[in-house]
Amino acid sequence: MPALVLVGAQWGDEGKGKATDLLGGSVDYVVRYQGGNNAGHTVVIGDQKYALHLLPSGILSPNVTPVIGNGVVIDPGVLLSELNGLNERGIDTSKLLISGNAHLITPYHRTLDKVTERFLGKRKIGTTGRGIGPAYADKINRIGIRVQDLFDESILRQKIEAALHDKNQILVKLFNRRAMPAELVVEEYLGYAEKIRPFLADTTLVLDEALKADKVVLLEGGQGTLLDVDHGTYPFVTSSNPTSGGACTGAGIGPTKIDRVIGILKAYTTRVGSGPFPTELLDEDGEALRRIGGERGVTTGRDRRCGWFDAVIARYATRVNGLTDFFLTKLDVLTGWEQIPVCVAYEIDGRRVDELPYNQSDFHHAKPIYETLPGWSEDISKAKTFAELPKNAQAYVKALEEMSGAPISAIGVGPGRDETIQINSFI
Repeated sequence: MPALVLVGAQWGDEGKGKATDLLGGSVDYVVRYQGGNNAGHTVVIGDQKYALHLLPSGILSPNVTPVIGNGVVIDPGVLLSELNGLNERGIDTSKLLISGNAHLITPYHRTLDKVTERFLGKRKIGTTGRGIGPAYADKINRIGIRVQDLFDESILRQKIEAALHDKNQILVKLFNRRAMPAELVVEEYLGYAEKIRPFLADTTLVLDEALKADKVVLLEGGQGTLLDVDHGTYPFVTSSNPTSGGACTGAGIGPTKIDRVIGILKAYTTRVGSGPFPTELLDEDGEALRRIGGERGVTTGRDRRCGWFDAVIARYATRVNGLTDFFLTKLDVLTGWEQIPVCVAYEIDGRRVDELPYNQSDFHHAKPIYETLPGWSEDISKAKTFAELPKNAQAYVKALEEMSGAPISAIGVGPGRDETIQINSFI
């Protein structure tokens, strides 16, 4: 059975958690393949709301085996806290599998992340301050600490001491901070070993055997396409590859094992942190989208920047991810607008541009070219089929589908698990 990938098609926060949860009854494994606890997924089940940061959303489905792949960076304290929180609410987390090759976030990564952002001032990236970037930097510099290192005290000690030899120089001499004692970090991280050991697995082998056994594997990215370190709005991006290509390296399976890539797309656009945002609204419409949509970051608690739907970004996401279809979320938030603008292209230096410019300076200066579609006032949260939507809502969905370049297979009409219209089956 081929695997499928779930990716954010904008700047993240599109509703991937709900999509994963919706698929929970049809899949056997849900794999988080990149990012860390800088991502946030909200899943609403009945009157219960679950905010997940590091764990795969599939952990809420009892028949799913959740997996944290080798491409993820793990803060062990956050991981154990999140597991304990779910256990206290009656969620069984015992099936979780964690790759021994996943890298660990340490206290010095978090400290460096925060002081570097402060040092940048107005040029800050807008990171979450959770050490994600520095942990990935150490991974690429081949001085990172992996989960498997927790179980060899000698290796763990050598790696932490070597890392802090240079990093303490930076903290003290560049940022005027106190040096971080290596022994304290070693002691803390050795304390995590036995708590994490039950979850340790060769996840690439597990997933390969699952696929050979005709199991359904869902690969779940954090953040979104425009935050990809290679294909996003660099440098205002995350430090990994949330696009579909990252699923192969971050989970350890080959590209020939994947035959479906689902893009999650909000009916409007949001972004958290710094960086260009052509359709951003700094007026009462933007505030209304933020208020009605509950647009506050699950992980950061920061208000999200809000704007109208950007079809240029959607087409780009279709192209770089090879999207086969979309899950359109939060259509209900747009209820009540008489007219709804949609960005169909950009104006850059007097030119019309229909595709996302690869040049950073061009994108910073892009001005949206809008087409206006008629809105609707009817409550759509109880709609169970596409035909039950108001005609103007149907027309809006069809217009977005045509502009975005891939069919829309499901529509979110409310935050609840059951407030979803399925047009085509995902599996």
